[in-house]
Amino acid sequence: MARVSGKIRRVLVDAGLVTDRDWTAAREKGGNVLETLLTSDSITEGALLQALGRASGAAPVDLSRLTPDPAAVECLPQESCLEFGVLPLSKNGDCLTVCVSDPFDVLLLDDMRRRTGCDIQQVVSHPGSLKRALEKQFQTGARQVESLLGEVNAGNGELEVRTDEVAEDLEMATSGGGNAEDAPAVKLVNLILLKALKEKASDIHIEPGDKSLRVRYRVDGSLHQVMTPPKGILNAVISRLKIMSQLDIAERYQPQDGKFQIRYEGRAIDFRLSILPVVGGEKAVMRILDGGNLALKLETMGYEPQSLAHIRKAINAPYGMLLITGPTGSGKSTTLYSCVHEVAQPDINVVTVEDPVEYRMDGINQVPVNPKRNMTFAGALRSILRQDPDVILIGEIRDKETADIAVKAALTGHLVLSTLHTNDAPSTITRLMDMGIDPFMVSSSLLAIGAQRLARKVCEGCRQPLDLPEKELLAVGYLKHELPGIKLFQANPAGCARCSGGYKGRFAILETLYLDEKLKRMIVEGRSVHDLRAEAITQGMLTLRRVGLLNALRGRTSLEEVMRVTLDE
Repeated sequence: MARVSGKIRRVLVDAGLVTDRDWTAAREKGGNVLETLLTSDSITEGALLQALGRASGAAPVDLSRLTPDPAAVECLPQESCLEFGVLPLSKNGDCLTVCVSDPFDVLLLDDMRRRTGCDIQQVVSHPGSLKRALEKQFQTGARQVESLLGEVNAGNGELEVRTDEVAEDLEMATSGGGNAEDAPAVKLVNLILLKALKEKASDIHIEPGDKSLRVRYRVDGSLHQVMTPPKGILNAVISRLKIMSQLDIAERYQPQDGKFQIRYEGRAIDFRLSILPVVGGEKAVMRILDGGNLALKLETMGYEPQSLAHIRKAINAPYGMLLITGPTGSGKSTTLYSCVHEVAQPDINVVTVEDPVEYRMDGINQVPVNPKRNMTFAGALRSILRQDPDVILIGEIRDKETADIAVKAALTGHLVLSTLHTNDAPSTITRLMDMGIDPFMVSSSLLAIGAQRLARKVCEGCRQPLDLPEKELLAVGYLKHELPGIKLFQANPAGCARCSGGYKGRFAILETLYLDEKLKRMIVEGRSVHDLRAEAITQGMLTLRRVGLLNALRGRTSLEEVMRVTLDE
């Protein structure tokens, strides 16, 4: 830990909190002077932090209630953090918030500026708390594995992994015929899965490093590091995951994909596993598909009334096509499942073709794509059309053949729901034509298009007011009549006990384009995407940026988050 500067001594003595004799006696005992004073009850934590904060202007923080942002922690090497006794907490643009125990060490402050290239905002905590936070953040080696396995043994790892007899046979073979559930790798994998479910993560990353593994969770769209077990356990962990997914444990130089299921708190949860050979070993990424967290009501998705009306108008049509677009992880599948849930009735035949089937729904016929068995989207669709369907959900339109069959199905009395990868709603039209679909077929089959993103909700417990000049508000897209009395909030980088980095949870931002006769004529005429977009906005289409700004006005998210997830217009 860093040494304690003479400035702190002067502050505490001048404040009457300690005497020169107390300070000298604590220093003679060795170790950190402040820690010695605190443990000997010469000064209280509250009085120490209040005095340091008042003299330095650095806000005191309770590290036991904060979770450092991984992006901030990566700004300083682990060795530097441990050597100097500092812990990066959050990063906002070029401003890095760092917790220190000595806010008067100007040399350390300059060194951090030089190493990170950021402006440093200091917050202060007492040495003991900072030491514990650093140990927790950078805990490595056998001590961490011991701690993790101790947590499992304490009864916190209540997971039932569902494997079949083949997997169990493999498990016994790799464990030497003993009880595989006693193996450290098995317990560690169970704990990784358990903690991910408790933190409501959407993805788990297990990555090999030089000396350790890096385990990261994606929560609310952001990755953060949760543990760093020793690298020696990598092969055992990867083998365990392969066994659970019935993959080839002997193959280490080819990518492999699989899936497995566990039971947690009485419900079945599916995991999609991807193994990729990288430098240093194999990387595993798991997508968590928890049907218990699936919102199946459109009104709970957080859409604007206009967007919700467009979606409902499309799915209540007797035939035609609704497309939801956006990047991977933008909630497209959730929206389509919600649409299917709304239209599914005993007198309606709903069939889906997916790669893979992400969530199982009662009363719905779900067909998994399997290219190894020649079951492609196009091939499955041809068979589905002979199954007398009313509603068809296509997981993704990937090629001309699939697009062509989907369009023809929409024109022959079927309601088709699908996804496509485009940046916004109007560009979806030109994307279909680029795939080789005739403009007349596009205009005749399309009912509506939705472009979707997921934005983080700003934490209502610690959000902070944001004041911006009128010029900046107009520049980002606010209208003149909205400016009087406008009230915006920003996330608190330090966060609070209820959130991580000022955000908690996500909601959907949806831009919908419902095609009327004028837009359909423009498509047939081959008008550009710019013209289509301009006409849609003239008709009142709410763009992604506009929907985001409206939610920022309501205090639901921050302006910074809106700028992050939407394109400039």
